[in-house]
This record gives sequence, C-alpha cells and structure tokens, in this order.
Amino acid sequence: MKNLTLLFALLFAIILFGSCIPQKKQSEKPDLKAWLELADSTLIYPTAAQIEILKKVVPAEAFLPAPPASNRNYWDSIASVPTGMALLEEAIAALDKTPEVPITDEIYYRANLEGNRGIYKPRYYRTMDRLEKFILAECMENQGRFLSQIQVYSDSIMAMKSWLHPNHDRDNDVLEGRRVSIDLGARKFGLVLALADALLEDKLPNELRTKIAEQLQWRIIASYLSSCQKESDKSNTWIRSTSNWNSVCTSGTLFTAITASKSKEERIAAIGCALNSMVYYLSGFGSDGYCSEGTGYWNYGFGHYLYLAEILYDYTEGKIDLFEFNDSEKLKNVANFPENFQIHEGMYAPFSDGVTRVNQGSDNFAYLMAAKYYGSKKPAAFIPDESVQRLIGWSGLDKYIDENDKSPLPNHTYFDDFGIVISRGQQKKPFSIAIKAGHNAENHNHFDVGSYVLVYDQDYPAGDIGAPSYIVGAFSDDNPARSSWGHPVPHINNTLQSKGIEFKGEILETVFSENKDKVVMDIKPAYKLDGLKSLVRTMENDKTGNGTISVKDEFKTDNPVSFGTAISTFSAYAIVDDNTIILSSVENQEKIEVEIKAEGGDIKIVPETVPVEHLRSGENAKRIGIEFTEKLKKGAITVRYKPALNEE
Repeated sequence: MKNLTLLFALLFAIILFGSCIPQKKQSEKPDLKAWLELADSTLIYPTAAQIEILKKVVPAEAFLPAPPASNRNYWDSIASVPTGMALLEEAIAALDKTPEVPITDEIYYRANLEGNRGIYKPRYYRTMDRLEKFILAECMENQGRFLSQIQVYSDSIMAMKSWLHPNHDRDNDVLEGRRVSIDLGARKFGLVLALADALLEDKLPNELRTKIAEQLQWRIIASYLSSCQKESDKSNTWIRSTSNWNSVCTSGTLFTAITASKSKEERIAAIGCALNSMVYYLSGFGSDGYCSEGTGYWNYGFGHYLYLAEILYDYTEGKIDLFEFNDSEKLKNVANFPENFQIHEGMYAPFSDGVTRVNQGSDNFAYLMAAKYYGSKKPAAFIPDESVQRLIGWSGLDKYIDENDKSPLPNHTYFDDFGIVISRGQQKKPFSIAIKAGHNAENHNHFDVGSYVLVYDQDYPAGDIGAPSYIVGAFSDDNPARSSWGHPVPHINNTLQSKGIEFKGEILETVFSENKDKVVMDIKPAYKLDGLKSLVRTMENDKTGNGTISVKDEFKTDNPVSFGTAISTFSAYAIVDDNTIILSSVENQEKIEVEIKAEGGDIKIVPETVPVEHLRSGENAKRIGIEFTEKLKKGAITVRYKPALNEE
C-alpha cells in the first residue's frame, strides 16, 4: 500500500509538472539521417539548413532537467522515496565539509609534470559531488540550510583559474590564461553550476546567479561553439574524437548550454554541434557493437551518450531521438556489448585499457539505460555515478532492475568488424579464450594485434596483462605494458608492432562447432619488417574433456631472422623442461600445464619480469619468452595450454 501511495504521488508530480510547461506546437520528427547529410564535413557547427530544421523542434525556453525547487509536489514526493531520502542523508553528512578547490598553482604544475592524478582528482570530484547533493537536498528539504554551502562551493569552483585536469593542460595554457578549454572535469564543473541555477532559481542571490551565467558562457558555451566553427582547434579537439571523451564532454557541455544559455539560437547551435559530433563518437564502435576501449570505458562513454540522448529526447518531446539516431541496429549492438563481450560471467578481456572485471557496486547508469531502451540485460540495482543521473533514475526506472536477469553465454561470440573472437569452454570448470586481430590505432591503443587472454573458471592463468596505471609514461608507445613486447605476440628480429590503422590483423578463417573452435589470422601487417613474407597465428580450442587451447605462430621470411613469442602471466610458474611450464594460480590453487612445440629449430625459455611497477591490476607481471636459438627463414612455435590435475 505504501509503494502504491508513493507511485500515485510520483505520477501526480509528473502530471502537475507537465501541466506547468507551456504546450509546444507539434512538429514532425526530423529524419536525422537526412539531417546529417546537410552537414559541412569540415566543421562540427551546424549548417544553415540544419539550423532551420532544428528551429522547428527546439523549444523557445531553456531546458529544465527537473522541476524547480518551487514545485513542492514534485520534490516532496522525491523526498519520500528511498533514493531521495538516502541522498538527503548524504548531503546532511557532508554539510560541515569545506570545498577542496581551488588547488594551488604548485599542485597544478606538479600534477601536470608528474601525471599525478591523486593529488588533485579526488579533490575535484568530491567537491562536485557534494555540491550536486547540496543542490538536490535543498530542493527536497526546502528549508534553506544548504544554501550557504551552495554559495561557498560555487564561489570556490568559480575561483579556479582552470577547470581542467592539470594533465590535460600540457603547456599550462589554461591555467595561465592563454586559452579556454573543456575536458572531463570542466564539463562537470559547468554542469553542476548550471544545475544549481536552474533548480534553485531565486533561492540563490542575484549576484551569484549573474556570476554563474558569466562563467558558464565564458568557460563552456563560448569555448564549445568557437571550437565547433573551426576545422581544428587545440582547445577542444575531442569534438571529433571516437573515444569516450567526446560523449562525456559533449553531454556535460550540452547540458550546460541548453540549461544556462538565454539565447535560443545558441541552444540550437549547441544541439546541432552535439549531433554532428556524435557521428564521430559512434564511428568508434564496430557495427557489431564492439568497443575497443573495453567494458569500463563503454560504461563511462556510452553512459554519457545515453544521458545526452535522454536530455535531448526530453527537451524536444521525443523529436530528437539519439536512441535510434542514424543507425538503430548498431546502437542496439553497442548497448549489448558488455553482455556479448563476457568470457565467463562478469569476466572480460583487458584488451587496450579494458578491465577484467566490473566491480560490484560501481556505477551502472549505462546498463540501466541500455535495459530501458534496447532490451539489454537488466542490472541488479541502479548505482548512479553522478547525482544528475538520479534525475532520470527517479522517473520510474525500477522496472528495468532485476537481480535475477541471467542467461547462459553462447559457445562463442565473433565481433567480425574488429576481428575479436571469444571461444567459451562448456566444461564444469570452463576453459575459454578471447583473441583479437584488431589494429594499432584503436582508442586507448596497445600494440596488441594477435593478443589473447585465457580464463579458467574464475581465474586468468595467462594472456594480456592489461593497462598500466595512468601516471607519467603510461601512454608512451614504449611503455612495456603497452608495446607488443609486453603482450603474448611474436617478436621478430627485435622488431615490435608498429603504430597506425594499417598495422592490423585479418581473420582468414573461423570454424565454430560444439566441441572445437578454430581461428586463423594473418598478423604480418602489424609488423613493419622488410623480408617478412608471412606470419600466421592459429588458435584452436578443443572443448572435449577438461579442454585444451593452443596458439600456433608460423612465419616465413626472405632472410634468416630471430623469432620468438611469449606467454604473459600473473601466475606463479615453474619451468619443468625446455618444452613444459606449469602455471599456478596462487589465489585459486589452479594449475595449467603449458606444452611448447617448435618446428624448424631448437628453442629456449627466457622468463623476465615486466618492468612496470604500476599496472592496473596491481600485480607483478611476467613475460615468459619462447625463442628460437638460431636465426631461421621459416618456422613455427605452438603453445598448448591445458588444465592440470583436474577430474574429468
């Protein structure tokens, strides 16, 4: 009965809020495919023809992300639901905390020089998070006790010389006033201030509201529109990015523009820029939905794309629909990427800067929205990353939450656009592999054409070691965890894989059956090496018994070359003889026997520690090299993995 009462209260609030909105003249939903064809390919800024179409669907008034605090029916109803009460408690608990910005110039310069995120990033985001909560808490409680802190926090943010992460201001241009720029941090500072002004209205002093408007116009709106009118601009290069930067920065920037700008023309221009920019972002995904940035960045980047889609859909009463945009089938595939990319339940390949597991309790806004709009697997709960996401989450999303929404994974998954195969064992303790072709210009690129990772039950016994932590040198092409030396791929004549989209792998053959999967790929194009005639990697997963997975590399050259491959692992290892290694999981007490077979010459085993102290996993990785003892014109090395001492 209590839940029913709350439901009626929320429905009443929504109806009441809706009745307060001026009725918009109905107009046709624009064909976004046709709209995009009117774009100027050299600019992100919308053309005159695009603007004319948007004029018919964009409201005359600014966007309201939720009813203002004066709408007591709405906010009283929110204050009575568990998520609202929880946020109010969090805001009250933070009332005595002071803002942690501005940071000093010394910290800014040092963070930039060292790439040290720890000395500024937590301060930035704790400040933003508290201010967001104070704003929403004041809307719910309506007693004025959060207003003083909202003023203090707002003033502290606006006192910052730069809203950027220091390491995104490599020449300190923004700090020192030579230009204005937007990054992952700046877009959030702007969004939170825009939220305060929009929801609290005259509860804030006029002087503060005027200052907020000036700052948002200077730091966000004008900077964005200026960059979009140029063929290239150092300040906001992300507007043409295919990575998460584009969707994250665009969503926050557009929120600020359509919420804070007093000019309809400016709001229309910003919407047009966002639509043109999202073509670039979505082009970073395969048509099959593959995200080369991995599951963590999918949640971050695609989550902000879906947030952008939601606010535009709400603002235009469904006339601008980015949930379908110009390729609804591709968007559905992208939405289902995390489910399809699993090797085992909740376990992923750490290709590029991807994660191996999604931490329980981490934010999952993208998962919730994917379930709502694309029928994806429902998350067990809603855990927002940013408080503004709650404004969407409060609107009847409980139906898209289900802790029992589970389904078995298929025997294999093939992302054919990027050449990614996941071959899943079906044993009691499944033994599986994910292997990639890909190319060496991917987002968060590693030089990893041909890389793979093994999963045995709940363990990662061998394969790709993942990303280095983001400190100075983390993104260097020479970082051993990023270069092909640190990946389980061939090493030829001391030549590593090269950088660029042309340095790639091509899957030549796939065979998928109940008991055996096979993948053959040409990885020769990944190496810039004269005289290399062929380099073929073949993976076979024999799923019978306890399972056997083999990876074979065959090469031919014009002249004799040194040749080797490698096993990458975090496991303990024991070299039994020249052809046998035992990998042991310290955590799970599992053992994998590795058999090595060479064709064309003798081999030697050369174990080394990967010299990277700050790996994302926090563990010490080993590279176990397997090398021919003499130079050869042709040869092959097969590495065969199988669980040891398991019962049938």
